Amino acid sequence: MTAQRIDLGECSDFAAVAQLLPVAGLEVVDIGCGAGATSRELAKMGANVLGVEPDPIQAEKNRAAEPVERLRFAEGGAESLPLEDGSVDAVFFFRSLHHVPIPHMDDALAEAARVLRSGGALCIVEPGMEGSNFALMRPFHDETVVRTEAQAALARTTPELFGEVRRYHYLQRPRHPSFEAMVERVMAMTFNSIARADVESEEVRRIFEQGKSADGDYVFDQPMLLDLYRKG
Repeated sequence: MTAQRIDLGECSDFAAVAQLLPVAGLEVVDIGCGAGATSRELAKMGANVLGVEPDPIQAEKNRAAEPVERLRFAEGGAESLPLEDGSVDAVFFFRSLHHVPIPHMDDALAEAARVLRSGGALCIVEPGMEGSNFALMRPFHDETVVRTEAQAALARTTPELFGEVRRYHYLQRPRHPSFEAMVERVMAMTFNSIARADVESEEVRRIFEQGKSADGDYVFDQPMLLDLYRKG
């Protein structure tokens, strides 16, 4: 039976994690860390963090960045982590499981289980496929297939790997001062190949205008899903 999701209200990813999994003093790995923003936040929360990034260019930038206490970076794919068996207390996928190539999603989850100690936690944070923010992004960056495959991999693979799961959902409200600001934010996402002309289309402008709020900003709803597994 699928566990019911518990509502955490409106909060950031890290506020959700702080409620559910105190990380201070833990050895953790942040898979698909990109430029390392989530890894740095985990280190600020007191964790000893390894940020793993598959893109060699970004991984090299991470290693060359100014050092942060309790944080180190490595290059690697989610399906082949540079870690010993049973060597970490927690594994995080912050909006990154759906970026793993579909044929490797099951392997990535098995690899997370391999590196976790007994009683360790796997935390999966994924954006939901509903809400006005999903509708805004979909015309130029439709992740329906990969997000669906990520959820299917979790349903298919985790029952054999983990002894416990707790599921949560919460809400975020992305805010933009203008259409132009939204476009620039999207174009700054260098890990995605998004054409500016697709973002600046009339369809996207029309959807964007529907998000105008009383204070003049444009606000959208983004439901988030958080699954917290424990290794037996």
